Amino acid sequence: MSYLHFDRTQMANLQDSLMKELLITNRAGAYCSTTLTGCNIRKYHGLLVVPLPGIDDENHVLLSSLDETIVQHGAEFNLGLHKYAGDNFAPKGHKYILSFEWDKVPTWIYRIGGVLLKKELAYDMAVHRLYIRYTLLEAHSKTTLRLKPFLAFRSVRAWTHENAQADMGYRSVRSGIAMRLYTGYPELFMQVSRTAEWHHQPDWYRGLDYPKERERGYEATEDLVVPGYFEMTIEKGKPIVFCASLEEAAPRTLGGLMEKNMDALDTRDNFYECLVNAAHQFGVHRDGEHYLQAGWPWFKCRARDMLISLPGLTFSIGEPERFERYWTTMEKALRDFIERRPVSVAIHEVEQPDTLLWAVWSLQQYGKNVSREACRERYGNLVRDMMDFIRNGKHPNLFLHDNGLLYSNGTETAVTWMNATAGGRPIIPRSGYIVEFNALWYNAIMFYRQMLEETNSAESLAEAGKWKELGEKVQQSFKETFLNEHGYLLDYVNGQMMDWSVRPNQIFAIALDYSPLSIRERKGVLDICTKELVTPKGLRSLSPKSGGYNPLYIGRQEQRDYAYHNGTAWPWLMGFYLEAYIKVYKMSGINFIERKLIGFEEELFYHCVGTIPELFDGNPRFSGRGAVSFAMNVGGILRAIRLLQKITHELEAAD
Repeated sequence: MSYLHFDRTQMANLQDSLMKELLITNRAGAYCSTTLTGCNIRKYHGLLVVPLPGIDDENHVLLSSLDETIVQHGAEFNLGLHKYAGDNFAPKGHKYILSFEWDKVPTWIYRIGGVLLKKELAYDMAVHRLYIRYTLLEAHSKTTLRLKPFLAFRSVRAWTHENAQADMGYRSVRSGIAMRLYTGYPELFMQVSRTAEWHHQPDWYRGLDYPKERERGYEATEDLVVPGYFEMTIEKGKPIVFCASLEEAAPRTLGGLMEKNMDALDTRDNFYECLVNAAHQFGVHRDGEHYLQAGWPWFKCRARDMLISLPGLTFSIGEPERFERYWTTMEKALRDFIERRPVSVAIHEVEQPDTLLWAVWSLQQYGKNVSREACRERYGNLVRDMMDFIRNGKHPNLFLHDNGLLYSNGTETAVTWMNATAGGRPIIPRSGYIVEFNALWYNAIMFYRQMLEETNSAESLAEAGKWKELGEKVQQSFKETFLNEHGYLLDYVNGQMMDWSVRPNQIFAIALDYSPLSIRERKGVLDICTKELVTPKGLRSLSPKSGGYNPLYIGRQEQRDYAYHNGTAWPWLMGFYLEAYIKVYKMSGINFIERKLIGFEEELFYHCVGTIPELFDGNPRFSGRGAVSFAMNVGGILRAIRLLQKITHELEAAD
């Protein structure tokens, strides 16, 4: 039995199975996402969802779903499932699902009387092409398979409704058809690997309902075009492959192409391997550049997210070469920014004031996981230029003050990862001396000083001395500014304004390789975070004891925005928290780390199976919310697993 396995009882219970989602991506930025029952519950769901740069910078749902019908002796058994307004479901094909499992690809087994049918779904890694393979395992009489496509041809951020502009025409291609509902879109090719009859019966299916959108306070219904259906005989032991693509394929090659792509996939046979697969899903190769999506299905590539995620998504799974490929693209963005050119690659938010600080931290991880010598040779000049850029006051919103601390103006525009806004203004106006900015700054100074000292030239040593002097000033000012009499760190300080809220941003001051705090001070900060912020699903963004605590990420957009960083729990912070815990409690922290990681494994069987969602409610039941798969969370947990493995190995070696 596969690790990710759901039986007939689980699949028949729609209250449970309808909320379990799946996600498949390819390296070109396309994805397939739906529920395990095949019933779409989000406007972002679809079997073939692709980027169309000729239209805009969003993904577009072309093939929304595909209904299968088994016909025997004139009796029809529809395996599809759709939700319509008023909590109505039709045609309730989920009752035929015997099991769902995911080893290499999502696989369903259907039992319809004497018929046993296997369905497998795969994506082409290189081109925008979906494969669905049907294999008849048992049948006692002639069996016919019908395939009915549901078409949308819309942006993931829009809806489609019945209209007179949709082109219901088609043209025949080899073993299939090609359609383009609207001008400006590419043709969608739908083909099967064996001879099939196409019955052209175009119609609108009206009032399909998406409960996840209603839950988020949005419009929740749309209409889809069903142009007709394919019909063919299916025989035992002779699989049929359906293909949806932006280009025509040779029907006889579909089976081989699907097998080739499946062979290249890793299995999902344990917690770690599921996260490895999830890590790979964030990678996008476009126009010769390598990017990391911040999350699926609605995020793009964002600088801060990419920099924080990278070490966990590469080094923690033994893939340093991926780090280098991604950094080739990231370096272009950073160079463009510090040399005051328009950013030439599709990485967003490079201008945020903490981006360069996270960039140095990310390269510091390269030095730890590859070698400091390799880091100096490959990225030393970039680190120098970024550090000088900050020290010389060239950043438009990051100012080095005489006390050595960095100041940033965040009253009008959100400048930190806590970036929720209302009415165009930050909900949490973190401004002035921001605690993680200056923790990262101290860490960057010490790391760069180390790089300079290791070159051992007179010029570098002299420069290292200047950075050492600045580091000492920062260390003293950091304590004077942020450390309060209760033993934890203020979140930000702006003149007389001091934010006493207990937030997780202070964890970086004790988790990074270089901390401005003493071991006793670190323990005090850690203890406060442990008591007030730690949950089974990550660190709360605000303590329940602080004013404005709002732990439930539910309701309309405005409600969710106010909760986003005011009590919700974020798994990626747990990776840094566990690093801090080990730095304070040494080897005695190993059992604690193991217990915390166990809490995340169960999440692979909820929400989007095999991965970790964007955030969780800060109170029980700690429900998963937001994007179905989030890069910083997957990367953070993988870093924690790697940390546990490293400590365990050291203990075994000591014995």
